[in-house]
Amino acid sequence: MTGTGQKKPAFTAERLVKTFDVSAPWLSRVIERKPRQLLQAVNDISFTVPAGGCLSIVGESGCGKSTVARLVTGLHRPSGGELRFAPGRNGAPLSVQMIFQDPYASLNPRWRVKNIVAEPLREMKLLKTSVEITERVEELLETVGLSASDGEKYPHEFSGGQRQRISIARALASEPEFLVCDEPTSALDVSVQAQVLNLMRKLQDELGLTYLFISHDMSVVRHMSDRIAVMYLGRIVEEGDTEELFANPRHPYTRLLLQTIPNVQQPNRDRVVGGGEVPSPLKPPSGCTFHPRCPVAIGRCSAEVPEVRTLSGGTRVACHLVEEQVAHAAR
Repeated sequence: MTGTGQKKPAFTAERLVKTFDVSAPWLSRVIERKPRQLLQAVNDISFTVPAGGCLSIVGESGCGKSTVARLVTGLHRPSGGELRFAPGRNGAPLSVQMIFQDPYASLNPRWRVKNIVAEPLREMKLLKTSVEITERVEELLETVGLSASDGEKYPHEFSGGQRQRISIARALASEPEFLVCDEPTSALDVSVQAQVLNLMRKLQDELGLTYLFISHDMSVVRHMSDRIAVMYLGRIVEEGDTEELFANPRHPYTRLLLQTIPNVQQPNRDRVVGGGEVPSPLKPPSGCTFHPRCPVAIGRCSAEVPEVRTLSGGTRVACHLVEEQVAHAAR
């Protein structure tokens, strides 16, 4: 995919924050004399999704990326910051839908597929007659690579990849312009993943869709994305155009994630592995939260939270070492 610098934004998040109260019940806290516990799942992040493009948010489990997806779709309310959607078609509000991680859990097992896909059409009163609804459902099923006759079946009669195609058909039923995709292929086999990803890219080109794509798999986001934002413990630590980020990763955590991608040409290549496990988001480290695992941490890293700085080429990085390297090169 090409860069997105010239495209207008479809969506902008500005200094987004989400805090969850995970405290024990009030009586338990009083008896045990424990304070409230707050978990900051998203901590002051900003990003833009270009119209007609794909921004992927990638990171390990627990980094806050799925929380971002739910904030964008309105399933969670932000604790701070601002969400801005550009006007959609004909000046109407931008229409947004979501594709969930587990296609089986997100489909009603008691409904036939035709009723699952038709539900948005009926609830939003997008079509008037049952004949129109039936024709539209059949068209949607064929659009995602299924047959019209599949509408008579139940979700359990399909494979995982087919169920995700049904989820995509349901999401497309309301003719959205913006799709938030929360790990849509992580529950699928690798070969099926490729089929679903290729379908999503085909639909994006044909329908002019905009994607916010959530994943932990760097190889998947490389296939899908114009631009990638790397998250760690609630913060974006690096963001850049896809090819630039893969060719020249600046943040040590981005380099760590890239090391996880299998390389057929160099299966025994040297790898720099960050020590330790991901810290608890309930008690994040001071300063740069990645510093306990960082192989190149410097003194400032444990004391100061790095600011996100924009480098040449539009890459944004939050890293003290990168900041010092840029400052040294400018002297």
